[in-house]
This record gives sequence, C-alpha cells and structure tokens, in this order.
Amino acid sequence: MTDGPFYVPQGDEMAIFEAAYASRLPVLLKGPTGSGKTRFLEHMAWRLSPGVGDGAGLRTIACHEDLTVGDLVGRHLLTADETVWVDGPLTSAVRDGGICYLDEIVEARKDTTVVIHSLTDHRRFLPIEKLNQVIEAHPDFQLVISYNPGYQSALKELKPSTRQRFVAIDFDYPEEDIEIEILKGEADTKEEVAAPLVKLANHIRNLDEVTHLEGPGTRLLVYTAQLIQGGVDPTLACTVAITSVLTDEPDTAKTLDELVSAVFGA
Repeated sequence: MTDGPFYVPQGDEMAIFEAAYASRLPVLLKGPTGSGKTRFLEHMAWRLSPGVGDGAGLRTIACHEDLTVGDLVGRHLLTADETVWVDGPLTSAVRDGGICYLDEIVEARKDTTVVIHSLTDHRRFLPIEKLNQVIEAHPDFQLVISYNPGYQSALKELKPSTRQRFVAIDFDYPEEDIEIEILKGEADTKEEVAAPLVKLANHIRNLDEVTHLEGPGTRLLVYTAQLIQGGVDPTLACTVAITSVLTDEPDTAKTLDELVSAVFGA
C-alpha cells in the first residue's frame, strides 16, 4: 500500500473530516486558491473511501456557469436503436457510494445546485424528475463541496439555504514551516529552494491591499520549485510561474519582480 496523495496537516482538519465522514455529514471546504482543499480531500478519500462501490472512492466535478442539472444527474441519450438513460457523476456516486466532490460550487448556476439539497439533510435521496424516481443514497455516500470566499460577489455567493446544510472546514495558506515541508515533499526539492519561495509568497500575500491580488497558492510554489529543480533559473521560474500567472498589469508585475530579485538576488 502506498502513502497516498501527499498532504501535510495544518491543524485539526483531518480529525474533523474523519468525524464528519463517520456520520456521512456533508462538508464544505473554504479557502483561497491553491491552499490545499482538493489535495486534502484526495488524501482523505484515499484514507477513508479507497474502494467503495465500483472502486471509485472519489468523484470530482469541476463546477462552471454552464453546468446543468443534467450534467450532474444524467440524461437520456439517443442510440442507433433506442433512447437510454445515462447517469451523471452525482447519480453514480449516490447509487454506488463514495465521496462526490463539487469543486468551486459557486461557479455553478444556482438552479443547478438546488438539486443537492435533498442529499444534505436527513432525507439523503436524489430526485430524478426525468425518470420519475427517487434514489436513496448509498450508505457510504458523502457530499463535499468547496469554494473560495475571496471570489464571492453579489452574483456568485453561496446561499444561506445551501451553506447551512454543511459542516465547514476553513483552509488558509500554511504556516511558513509547514509550507516549506509541503514544497520539499511535493516538489522533491531542498530547503534552500523551498524556504526562499515561501518567503517570497508571504511577501506577496502581505501586499494584497496594495496589489489587490490574491497571493500565490501553495500549488504555484510547487510548480515554481519543480521548474527550479528542472534547471530553470530561480528568477525566471518565479516570473513564469508566479508573476505572469498572478497579473497582467505592468506596474504590479514590476513590483512582484522586484520582490523576486530581493529574495533570490540577495
């Protein structure tokens, strides 16, 4: 048995999720981009739900504004001889068990996400209107959603009627020593690469009121470390994996590049 997806705990999030999973409570993961929400869930699914139903312990659905109820639940498809019903990923998880993950839930249309409500209370069933059926959730089924509070707006906000159906686990950028360990393990890099990258990231994150940028997530730091490990100059790696990704605004890019030079040029 392997060690599963790499994850370094930041607090009591693993214990909270394990308790929620034991009761099949729906869970909401909140935090900025690249703060480890998806990797955390992949790790927990590996620990808790590795071989449910058809063998898929985790089904991930990337939410977007064109996501329809049919994309989640399923639809009739016309074949050469007949019309057949094909389950969507949510329906498959409800039938077979496992964890179903709706990533960035606020990106989906509100009329689409309403379909999950009956799965997040005592009823634990999924109505399929086109089949005139109600499917009872498998005993091992659990629903998990995520979103980035920093991107909330009047048009993209998780409704209270949805929020109050979940146990919420908050994520943030890791503490400096933890983030260094993450980079060393995830990018297979050394302290002398990981430490200055984390230092740089924290400088940028502290500039959010000036630059109006969401700081670089740990994922971007891993990408940058991997480039450096591959032989790319650290300053250039930071430019292509951090500065150019975070902004197209010349003055802001100049500010970030100056920080890079200050950290890696010292």
